[in-house]
Amino acid sequence: MIRYVGLDVHKRVVEACIVDHAGKVVQRERFALYRSALETFAKCVLRPGDHVALEATTNCWAVADVLRPHVTRVLVSNPMAVSVRRSTGAVARALHLHKPCRRRPMP
Repeated sequence: MIRYVGLDVHKRVVEACIVDHAGKVVQRERFALYRSALETFAKCVLRPGDHVALEATTNCWAVADVLRPHVTRVLVSNPMAVSVRRSTGAVARALHLHKPCRRRPMP
């Protein structure tokens, strides 16, 4: 089964929310933003079929590079290019927004 993993990457910590295909939150994690902690998270928590999403921040590409070998897809989104609708959806829950997202064309 596909799971969706939303990461909120801060300067010192990462908050992760994992939801299943039905949108049910199955796991939440909070860990320090160190390469060793990311690798442990990737090896122990992530699965090969997972889809990971995170917003573009200062550390996003380094985080994506560590996680990419462990999952099917890593999506880095531009928060200025994402709009939020009112209905619910699994990917958005993973993004910790609890509302679905869709990409808007850049102006």
